[in-house]
Amino acid sequence: MIRSALMNVMTAAAIKAGRGLKRDFGEVENLQVSIKGPGDFVTAADKKAEKTVFEELSRARPGYGFKMEESGIIDGADKSHTWHIDPLDGTSNFLHGLPIFAVSIALEREGQLVAGVVYNPATDDMFVAEKGQGAYYNNRRMRVAARRNLSESMVACGIPPLARVLDHESFKRELGVAMSKIGNIRRLGAAALDLSMVACGRFDGYWERGIKSWDVAAGVVLVREAGGFVTDFTGSSEILTKGEVCAGNEAIHRQLVELMRKI
Repeated sequence: MIRSALMNVMTAAAIKAGRGLKRDFGEVENLQVSIKGPGDFVTAADKKAEKTVFEELSRARPGYGFKMEESGIIDGADKSHTWHIDPLDGTSNFLHGLPIFAVSIALEREGQLVAGVVYNPATDDMFVAEKGQGAYYNNRRMRVAARRNLSESMVACGIPPLARVLDHESFKRELGVAMSKIGNIRRLGAAALDLSMVACGRFDGYWERGIKSWDVAAGVVLVREAGGFVTDFTGSSEILTKGEVCAGNEAIHRQLVELMRKI
């Protein structure tokens, strides 16, 4: 496990926010839910978790900037550091009582992602990574899977919801091509956990478009520190700005990028 001061700060914030989420998850039917758009819900639990993470990180690292799902961008006095936070990745799963959701926290330093934490309070699974220090799952070192062929692989993806109806046709094209090449395809509904599963070798790869930095920033660090590769669909490193991601070991990542380029 990584014992740095930075990782202690990040895991403490994730666990504290996770406690509230776990309590609310136990009473999911009683949550106050407001509608942001068709199929896209935000809960009172989501907002509380974000407030908790924001307060904990602001106290520990004053001056750092924030990019958050609910509150948006908050500039800090320290322009070289930015937190990317999704306080409840997998909101729809949470609302439907599925224990597949997470608190996701990442730190960007001078344009480079340097640390990531993904914590699922429902299962108490903690995934952590820091640049140059490796990646760990519940205190065990993580490595990406070793499979070399898409035809033998299990690959995760993201499916655009009703709120993103304009992306449906492009996704259908992607899925059609992917199904002709990939052994098995899965969709968890939580990008941070998809990338965590790639990092620990449960998924061989992952692709998705239409995502935000807070969805994947922590997972990017996890996969890279576990020996994997993460890029956008063209193979470049513009993941956070382009809103698309391909991840896997060297061979699977290369094949996924080739598929996306064809589409």
